[in-house]
Amino acid sequence: MTESVMSVPPGPRELPDRLRAVAFAACRITPEARNAAMAVLESGWVTTGPLTFDFERTFADWVGASDAVAVSSCTAAIELSLRALRLRPGTAVLTPTLTFCGAVQAIVHARLQPVLVDVDVATLTLSPEAVSAAASRSRPGAMVLQHHAGYPAPVPELTEAAGLPSWAVVEDAAHALGSAVGSQAVGTVSGATCFSFYATKNLPIGEGGAITTADPSLAEALRAARQHGMSHDAWGRYGPSGSWRYTVATDGMKANFTDVQAAIGSAQLTRLDDWQARRAELADRYDRALADVDGITLPPRPTAGQHAWHLYVARVGHGYRLTRDHLVSALAERGVGTSVHFIPVHHFPYFRQLLGAPSLPVADRVFRGLISLPMHPHLTDADVDYVCGLIADLARKGARC
Repeated sequence: MTESVMSVPPGPRELPDRLRAVAFAACRITPEARNAAMAVLESGWVTTGPLTFDFERTFADWVGASDAVAVSSCTAAIELSLRALRLRPGTAVLTPTLTFCGAVQAIVHARLQPVLVDVDVATLTLSPEAVSAAASRSRPGAMVLQHHAGYPAPVPELTEAAGLPSWAVVEDAAHALGSAVGSQAVGTVSGATCFSFYATKNLPIGEGGAITTADPSLAEALRAARQHGMSHDAWGRYGPSGSWRYTVATDGMKANFTDVQAAIGSAQLTRLDDWQARRAELADRYDRALADVDGITLPPRPTAGQHAWHLYVARVGHGYRLTRDHLVSALAERGVGTSVHFIPVHHFPYFRQLLGAPSLPVADRVFRGLISLPMHPHLTDADVDYVCGLIADLARKGARC
């Protein structure tokens, strides 16, 4: 049985280079995962149940965390983690502007006040200096930091710069499954770390997320909060030894994980080590092929810790013959998918109306050159060589290529 593939644009690998199509991302659901999902569909129980609890234990073991709580998305994970802090409505929460808009909306949905912070020019993670300055102005009650592209943010340094205890720091690790901060795996550093299982992520399920923590009381609270604050979920009420009685002692939301997702995730997890190793190989190949292309800056590598290589984010500078936007268009015309991570949040009209127009010059400057090249473990060496060859050729010939 072959693996199912979600990729845009599709393209057979045997085509000549002039017709080659290289998707920016691809989601492959393994035969084992599809068989496991089918077994769940045939079981008669498809929502949160025993397979979800099994997946949580297996995922926590892979990360090295004490516990994991599976939820509907990484965005929901961030909101639930913030709500669990029981901060006063309107409390300031520091967060990078160079992030996915949903991560900031999670702060808003938790009835807290986002404070957008500039990033480090090299790593694209939060700048400790900018965090310190923002904290002195806003007196935050929490911080949501991001491991951009899979680069491990310096969590202890950022926590100290914010003047916060570690339990008030929520890590957005949507890109960072497999990253490590020094000797500590991401997912074991702060009070709560939030992961994504979206279709393009390092562990692709399609949708879903998880929160890892070493705090058993937090894990218990999160499990109740993901299901409306109820003391018993559906399995606890309708399962073999369930009872219809339950209580609601706290506020909650609809953010549960399903056994269908858990079946896919558990099977996919058995491939994750190999997929992570392949991502690292691809990053090395990109580095070697692009090292001598004038105007292209390679993504940084951590001096300590481990990069998850969810994304390969290069930068197009003044020494290159094309602007970033022209390079994106030229690659698309030649069948290569790319993206940009991210449009700074303060560029969006909703957030400008909500938060004003803060001065965030580093994010403004670096955004203009960012380009995310194809990165997923199913790329071939020839795919990477084709992409890099085009970038080098366009550098020599510019728009005439």
